[in-house]
Amino acid sequence: MPVPILATKLYIPLPRPKAVSRPRLIERLGEGMHCKLALISAPAGFGKTTLVSEWIDRCGRPATWLSLDEGDNDPVRFISYLVAALQIIKTGIGEGLLATLQSPQPPPTESILTILLNEIATISDSFILVLDDYHVIDSKPVDQALTFLIEHQPPRMNLVIATREDPQLPLARLRARGQLTELRAADLRFTPAEAAEFLNREMGLNLSAEDITALETRTEGWIAGLQLAALSMQGRSDVASFIQAFTGSHRFVLDYL
Repeated sequence: MPVPILATKLYIPLPRPKAVSRPRLIERLGEGMHCKLALISAPAGFGKTTLVSEWIDRCGRPATWLSLDEGDNDPVRFISYLVAALQIIKTGIGEGLLATLQSPQPPPTESILTILLNEIATISDSFILVLDDYHVIDSKPVDQALTFLIEHQPPRMNLVIATREDPQLPLARLRARGQLTELRAADLRFTPAEAAEFLNREMGLNLSAEDITALETRTEGWIAGLQLAALSMQGRSDVASFIQAFTGSHRFVLDYL
């Protein structure tokens, strides 16, 4: 029986209308397009998905997106969704593989991926494939399949992985070869200027520079922390006192975590 494809897993998230623009990170992603893999790795709440969707919206390249979930630890389902994502770039690509995947004795994964890679190589325009939430993958066969794909990746394909933890892929080898672009929590943290724009423009607060600096320091630029603090400050008159008391034990933060 063919794997049913949930279309919403293939939707590229729309950029948020009032999101803080992050040109320094957009530029780094753009500069990394000569690499096989762009890895955005940071804990929850650092704006990974928002950043990648904004970059795709601006870069002008064809792109396709796959939001992963726990069910994608099944290699057959993972490859089926991978094919579905690629078909957004080129209609019909990998069509013959889907029936092969469902056969009682499917060929080895590398044989299937070899056929798929040869079809990807026929795509004439450069394109971006995003795998979002890769941290949900805890399957050695899926990691091995993706490793094979990266090792033999056609030059016009750029892979982007957004994850809360580093995937079990040959990152050290890619790094040594200059084939890896990385953005991590230290890169994704809001700077004081970005925090000011977020709090006062996007969240509608009217905080002083001192209050913004204090809150940015207490949250260490963690975007979700700033947002939760901003929601808690709506309508408060004792903003300075709240900021001084705001910690990771605040109930909104605990609920989020």
